Amino acid sequence: MSTSLILLGLLTPHPLHGYELKRAHDTHLPSARPLAFGQVYATLNRLVRDGLASEAGHERAGGPDRTAYEVTDDGRRSLMDWLGTPEPPAPHLSSTLLAKTVIALLVADEASARRQLSEQRAAHLARMRELTAVKTAPGTAVAEVLAADLAIAHLDADLRWMQTATERVADLRLEVHR
Repeated sequence: MSTSLILLGLLTPHPLHGYELKRAHDTHLPSARPLAFGQVYATLNRLVRDGLASEAGHERAGGPDRTAYEVTDDGRRSLMDWLGTPEPPAPHLSSTLLAKTVIALLVADEASARRQLSEQRAAHLARMRELTAVKTAPGTAVAEVLAADLAIAHLDADLRWMQTATERVADLRLEVHR
């Protein structure tokens, strides 16, 4: 994920200073990895250096000077190019869930592997209930609903995979211990 392009996108509607930009990131991308203020300001400096953003003015609201930034025409073109390019699917599946299941089959008996999958299924279902509550809570922001929808879809895919894995535990165990 490109922090620079995300910040350009957040700056596009109107100029923001660094604190507002971080707050916009946290509000609109609630499940994303949080950005440190230092990362926001370092990225803004790079965007200005590269001609993708520029200073839009300074204000002082009872504290230190705050510099607002805005997207340049080059920044808009760069942002639109990024938005118009499909994200390639991840080339490698990196899943702790997969690794734990395979390792359980290597070191434990079939019942232990099934128990591990059952416990993981329970944890996934509990998380889905939490996310559903977030989605249905009054006043939930659309960005939070979208983030919850994405997380629920991933959890649902994991649950379907766990069902398949549970059905194949005996076969996998035989294959692993040949």
